[in-house]
Amino acid sequence: MGFVKERLFKIGFMQKTIYNKTDLRNFVNDTINGKIKTLDFYLNFSLEASREIKKTSKYDSIREEIQEEIYHLDKQMVSLKSMQTQMRKVLNTASNIVKLGSLVITNKARFYISVSLGEFFFENDRFYAISPESPMAQIMTGKKVGDDFTLNNIHQEIVEII
Repeated sequence: MGFVKERLFKIGFMQKTIYNKTDLRNFVNDTINGKIKTLDFYLNFSLEASREIKKTSKYDSIREEIQEEIYHLDKQMVSLKSMQTQMRKVLNTASNIVKLGSLVITNKARFYISVSLGEFFFENDRFYAISPESPMAQIMTGKKVGDDFTLNNIHQEIVEII
């Protein structure tokens, strides 16, 4: 009985997970859109709060803090809107080499070369959405399945490109 369980475990462990790149792309787009919506709420809230503060010197420091917060929220909004625009350039075309839009599975991680969204979970697996300008994407671009690379003393091999 132990042999059968061990064998089943090995077979189950070796099964390949298949990801739908369209669903992944939609997930990343939805995540960006959700962040924009949340940020928009905070921006409007802060603007409303700044209007309601009395215009006396007693409240100058509070008004300045709110204005600084609005400035930072505006910068984040510009960044998210830029990601939204960049995602329009990310196509779901199949390729044998790593390029913009590739989902690259290495022996260590899963990378979606698209925008600099960072770590996220999709279908219970950890992914990293990285910009094509990032060092990781730069070193992987043009590589094929079976190619390996080292970045920051971490050696990885490309197992699959979707």
